Formats: sequence, structure tokens, C-alpha cells
Amino acid sequence: MGIGGRTVAALAATALGLAPASAAKPKEGAPAPDFQLTLIDGGKISLADLKGQVVVLNFWATWCGPCKRELPTLDSYYALQRKYGLRVFAVTTEDSLPIAKLKPLFAAMTIESARRIKGPYGPLTGVPTNYVIDRAGIVRYAKAGAFDLDTLNAVLVPLLREKPPG
Repeated sequence: MGIGGRTVAALAATALGLAPASAAKPKEGAPAPDFQLTLIDGGKISLADLKGQVVVLNFWATWCGPCKRELPTLDSYYALQRKYGLRVFAVTTEDSLPIAKLKPLFAAMTIESARRIKGPYGPLTGVPTNYVIDRAGIVRYAKAGAFDLDTLNAVLVPLLREKPPG
């Protein structure tokens, strides 16, 4: 019985202490894997920088109809809830318009916009995809599909009421 190329690659990654990418995907109820966002202005933010806050990572694309409806809702929600420790980041997918063409949109939004993310995050079965990380750094929501106001309230209000750890 021979060993296939994928098996060899997986064994090599294991031997080197590297987990396959699929093993590190964020899972609800588990500690959030680290990430680093590159914001539109070039600034960088990591998960460690957001400790004690409730974080939403929203993956979207300019061609996505549900994304276009969701972004204004997320933006308004963030404007009202950020004083309670909410941070929302809109992460543009690579198949969207060039960043230069998106800058007017980003300038009009309250949500912080990211052009890139390092880490095991990304669209799940499509865009929009949203991840919610609680104040203690646990993934509490990881789903493809647009948020509506009822879902935002159901997911985020209990988390925003929690006290920051420590």
C-alpha cells in the first residue's frame, strides 16, 4: 500500500509541528486563533490588541448582494454599541474591487476596514461570513450568512453585558 502525496505532506507538517490549515479553523466554543489585520490605512491590529472587547470579523465582497445589505446594518449597530466594548472589522475579500476604489465607502463607514488578514479566518461556505469573539477570546459565532438586527442583538447583547476578564 503506497502513501499518497497529501498524506506525505500532512505527515511532514505534523513532524515539523505545523498543523494543517483546516485544523486551525476557528470553531464555536473554542479559543480564537490569533490573527493580524492590515487595515486600509496600513495599521495593524492583532487579537491580543483587542483583549477584553467583543470582536466581529465580517468577510464581505463588493459583488455580494447580501453583503451590501448587511454592511449598513453592521455599521449602524457598531456606531451605537462600540461604547460598550464592541469592535467590528469589515475584511474585504480578494475578489472585490481594488482598495483605491473602495476608499470612499470606507471613509463613510464607522466600521474599521481591513484589506488583509493573516490567520486561519476567511469565508466559510461563502460571503458574508461572520466570526464573533467574546471578551475572553472565545469564538462564540462562526457562520456564513448575513446578520440582521435580530441576530446581531441575540448574539452580541449578551456578550456586551459580560464583564471583561481579569
